[in-house]
Amino acid sequence: MSTLAASSHPARPAIAWIGLGIMGSPMSENLIKAGYQVTGFTLERDKLDRLAAAGGTAAGSIAEAVKDADVVITMVPASPQVEAIAYGPDGILENVKPGALLIDMSSITPQTSVDLAKAAKDKGIRVLDAPVSGGEAGAVEAVLSIMVGGEQSDFDQAKPVFEALGKTIVLCGPHGSGQTVKAANQLIVAVNIQACAEAVVFLEKSGVDLKAALDVLGGGLAGSTVLTRKKDNFLGRDFKPGFRIDLHHKDMGIVTDAARNVGAALPVGAVVAQLVASLRAQGDGGLDHSALLRAVERLSGAQI
Repeated sequence: MSTLAASSHPARPAIAWIGLGIMGSPMSENLIKAGYQVTGFTLERDKLDRLAAAGGTAAGSIAEAVKDADVVITMVPASPQVEAIAYGPDGILENVKPGALLIDMSSITPQTSVDLAKAAKDKGIRVLDAPVSGGEAGAVEAVLSIMVGGEQSDFDQAKPVFEALGKTIVLCGPHGSGQTVKAANQLIVAVNIQACAEAVVFLEKSGVDLKAALDVLGGGLAGSTVLTRKKDNFLGRDFKPGFRIDLHHKDMGIVTDAARNVGAALPVGAVVAQLVASLRAQGDGGLDHSALLRAVERLSGAQI
């Protein structure tokens, strides 16, 4: 009976987690809750303390975090940070054991993911790009949408790990495909938030009960996950970051550049990218992306 139990419940892989920010901290904690051993590293001491308090192990460096890991997961802001933690003598590729699986869940350029997979393959390390959508709430609730690029066999091995983090988990194609789909996701989200923000200003200036209006809109064709998740932000002007304007600015640059490379026109996306950039230039880069409402209010005559 014990043999059967052992075979039906294989040992969980040891996980190293690099990057414990707004998304990384709750995601790593969900893996701990699911029974995984997680060793983490990040630059902020308080985030390491939080991981340790949740039952994880805090490491003093990337090398220390990854040396015994079967799976390394990275969640950092952008391509330069991924390259900084992956390459070089103190990076992941030089210190992780051959045969390990590196899962990058950051939102970066598709080309960065392709290049990382190639460099890792030369060292006997497998890679998946697996960016996510769902924001801080999705990370906390473990209901993220995870879009993956890479080999089917690696995806199959990583599936139980992904299932502790999200609900919609899809292999989208070869290396870089996850990032391409994430870029499309960020395009849709930004345009959706912008439309919601314009509707909010229009409704308020018309003297309509905003809460009632958003409730009924949410039940019809205009309803969306964006409206559901961001409704309270709009109503309370609460722009505490779940996903910062700075990061969405980065993502709009990724999708605009990638679309140009493949010859896809993004006329509305280009306008929204400029609106995101203007909000950042006005000092609102640290706010949640629902703060696009502030840009519409300024254009409508509000003094903010």
